[in-house]
Amino acid sequence: MTDLSSTGARPASAQEAATGDITVEHPPPRAERSGWTTFAGVVMVIAGISRIFDSIWAFQYHRVLPEDLQGALFGTSLNTYAWIWLAVGIVLTVVGLGIAGVGFMADSQVGRWIGVVAAGVGAITAMSWMAFYPIWSLMYVAVAVVVIYALIVHPARAAHS
Repeated sequence: MTDLSSTGARPASAQEAATGDITVEHPPPRAERSGWTTFAGVVMVIAGISRIFDSIWAFQYHRVLPEDLQGALFGTSLNTYAWIWLAVGIVLTVVGLGIAGVGFMADSQVGRWIGVVAAGVGAITAMSWMAFYPIWSLMYVAVAVVVIYALIVHPARAAHS
């Protein structure tokens, strides 16, 4: 007798065995990926890599800092910002890859919500430099809002958008 456990078929009943009809149970179809979800994942990867480059710059910058930095949100040390940006960059990159379909969070509802939180954290860290680079910070926040929208919108609705 053939082992049907590896094929996904259930054992045949007496009637099925007599007629030769064997029912194969297939897993339910996966939800179709939304273009918005892929967009959000790719943008998060790009933002994460940008934040990693920002952290490298901050670790290596040894010139005079702007005087306005005294009132900055996370203090006056660029090393503090470098560590924050490095952590945020790594999180954005890993979560973005997962949302884009690579890794353990591919097509995962939990991954989408982690992405929403990560994009929110990215927007908040961008706001910390609003006084120094307002246009760049606003653009970063706007992209984060679009990513959050892309992750929250229901995939069935996104396909029609």
